[in-house]
Amino acid sequence: VQLVESGGKVAQVGDSLRLSCASSGRTVSMYAMAWVRQRPGKEREFIATISWAGRSAYWLDSVKGRFTISRDDAANTLYLQMDSLTFEDTAVYYCALNNRRFSSGNNNFDDYDYWGQGTQVNVSS
Repeated sequence: VQLVESGGKVAQVGDSLRLSCASSGRTVSMYAMAWVRQRPGKEREFIATISWAGRSAYWLDSVKGRFTISRDDAANTLYLQMDSLTFEDTAVYYCALNNRRFSSGNNNFDDYDYWGQGTQVNVSS
């Protein structure tokens, strides 16, 4: 199983970015997945999760209304659309997959078995 994130780059405050997470070895339509980030000097935090059925399950309060999690089953890819970026969004962004079929998508790190290598997002003025 391999998860490969892409789309991270240097952006300006107020910009939009879309991160992608391509899955191989697991069909995303059968598993819950998540976006997690680690800001400099901070612990990892869940941003959003999506259930196997494609429904959003968890949102970090600070990104509600600005970020959108979605999935393209045909492309076997998870996305994170990030709008109205702020300095506080600077982080390494990871996608993760819960290897239990038909799971709901919680925000428990122990439930996610596969992780990507991360993609760096830097937000500057």
